[in-house]
Amino acid sequence: MQAVLSVAGRVGGVTVRLAEETGGLVRLLWLVVRSMFPWRVDGPELVRNLFKVGVRPLIIVVLTALFVGALMVIQTATYVRQFGAYDLIGWGAAFATFREVGPILIGLMFSGRVGANNTAELGTMKVTEQIDALRTLSIDPIPYLVTPRFIAMVIMLFTLTVLGDVMAVLGGMVTAYGLIDLSPVSFWNSLAANIKVADFMQGLYKAAVFGGVIALVSCKFGLSVTGGARGVGRAVNDSVVTTAVGIFVLDYVLTFILS
Repeated sequence: MQAVLSVAGRVGGVTVRLAEETGGLVRLLWLVVRSMFPWRVDGPELVRNLFKVGVRPLIIVVLTALFVGALMVIQTATYVRQFGAYDLIGWGAAFATFREVGPILIGLMFSGRVGANNTAELGTMKVTEQIDALRTLSIDPIPYLVTPRFIAMVIMLFTLTVLGDVMAVLGGMVTAYGLIDLSPVSFWNSLAANIKVADFMQGLYKAAVFGGVIALVSCKFGLSVTGGARGVGRAVNDSVVTTAVGIFVLDYVLTFILS
């Protein structure tokens, strides 16, 4: 009986914490949206964050996308040779990349690079009482710090996913040419004939949602830091793990809705 009560207590504790965190994220989203209508976002901070979150992860995104496209071709090359289905190699490489693999992998890379940095930055500001200093000066930290980061991450993850899709196609073309001697023109014709605009846009819709999740989670954990430098480290770890779980859960939900 004691063991059952112990398990029930743990389950209840986890449920309560999950509800608290979910409620905190929803409340933060409401505050961010409210700061946009009417527009109260700090312009210079928005521009700075657009540059920071768009340029810093650029190399990681490009390399990830190139190898994703190459791996898609490698995985399908055996079957293409076996059945002589060279007209489908472009579709086989691009379909899963555009709809699933690209947005998820780029989102995870973005979370590890940008989301973790954002949590650490806001967490450091929190433990050094810079957030409290802003409130003392009658500056609301939501439109000044959080909303610019939210907008920048949504826009830039969407943009980086577009770039990633282009680089994945390029990586697939090069690999197909080197592996099965398929010309880039034939690869492109296969892709253009079988891939629909909806396949491409589904991944971009997901990227925009993932960008919002990364922004909300990283800001939430950053603003909730307690316990000094050790607290910042815990917040960064919790932020990255929570974001990864959120990306996979939302990917399932969005795939079900959009399919």
